[in-house]
Amino acid sequence: MAYISIKDVSYEYPGGFLAVDSVNLELEKGENVAIVGQNGAGKTTMVKMLNALLYPTKGYVMIGDMNTKDHTTAQVSRVVGYVFQNPDDQIFHSSVRGEVEYGLIKMKLPAEQIKKQVAFALEITGMDIYAEENPFNLPLSMRKFITIAAIVAIDCPVMVFDEPTAGQDMIGNKRLAIILEELYKRGKTVITISHDMEFVVNNFSRVIVMANKKIIKSGAPEEIFWDFQALEKAMLKQPYVSRLCKNLDINENIILLDQAVDILAKTIKC
Repeated sequence: MAYISIKDVSYEYPGGFLAVDSVNLELEKGENVAIVGQNGAGKTTMVKMLNALLYPTKGYVMIGDMNTKDHTTAQVSRVVGYVFQNPDDQIFHSSVRGEVEYGLIKMKLPAEQIKKQVAFALEITGMDIYAEENPFNLPLSMRKFITIAAIVAIDCPVMVFDEPTAGQDMIGNKRLAIILEELYKRGKTVITISHDMEFVVNNFSRVIVMANKKIIKSGAPEEIFWDFQALEKAMLKQPYVSRLCKNLDINENIILLDQAVDILAKTIKC
């Protein structure tokens, strides 16, 4: 049985707007997956049902043996940590350290354990040098890392990142990649929504495509980004390396720069 199971799930907002329509998805423990699709595809609504920020109108969400419908948001959030797209929806403390340690204090963990987990979260996110700073003195891109640190510190088995690359530069994206790699090594199940296709192909082994409130495809990046029918339906573009190879009539499933360089080098030698 899959660790996370979304079974026949739909969600209708008050007023009758259907945001997710009969979605089915299974994820294994320790998977590191990206969810892609245009705005309005249903991505954020779907992942909010993973930690009971929303409850399905129809169907159910299982995390291990826990049906989210049978638990409060506070209970589910101990298992599934959620990083909002807008960090200002999540930050309320007057210092970075206070923000990151708040959840652990509420969980009444031992002081030494809190200290250790906060130190790790601050270091891996690069927020250790800003630990005593007021979060709102820092730019938006850094405030995103504060909210990521707060979830990493809690050490949930499942973590959901909603558009962490938005507003980030190359340095920020490299930092995110380091965080994802470390969480993967620690056996965490990480689900990331992103519009950055270059970031997706470089950091995820599985990609889930959503369009029109449904999941239309799931697979390896090499498969997803050369499926032109799925990309068109989801209104997505190939990564720039794939587009270059396509324009050069290199019809192999190239998604990474190193792959393109190897193919071009072989072509030139021929």
